[in-house]
Amino acid sequence: MVSQIETMPTATAIKKPRAKVTLKTAPKAVKKPAEQSKTAFAVIVAGGKQYRVMEGQKIKIEKILGDHKEGDSYVFKTVLLKGDGEDLKIGTPHLSSSVMAVITKISRYKTVDVIHYKQKSRYFKKYGHRQPYFEVRIDSIN
Repeated sequence: MVSQIETMPTATAIKKPRAKVTLKTAPKAVKKPAEQSKTAFAVIVAGGKQYRVMEGQKIKIEKILGDHKEGDSYVFKTVLLKGDGEDLKIGTPHLSSSVMAVITKISRYKTVDVIHYKQKSRYFKKYGHRQPYFEVRIDSIN
């Protein structure tokens, strides 16, 4: 009996072939820095916020004071930074260049519900707020 126990294979001696596991993943999008460096961009100030814009881009900005309609052109005079891939100009505090844009849409965002509630006192107030915005298309960076 002792000889039979010694000849039996142990658990470490038995090796099963492992199946090869391959993960299928979608190919990652590769950004091409050469294409991005060719386009000109600028950093403008509108409504107290800074926006990085390029020609042909549409952005939503805060409402501009004054009487404006859709299709009107607007000039952003506060340009903080301007670059085109090779040359970068930084204003101290502003540059003398400007950005031309066309107002494509005047609208308001979705309703934000504001609720004031105090327990045990039957106090409940609810009202909504819709923030106005302008959607502008950048035409040129001068």
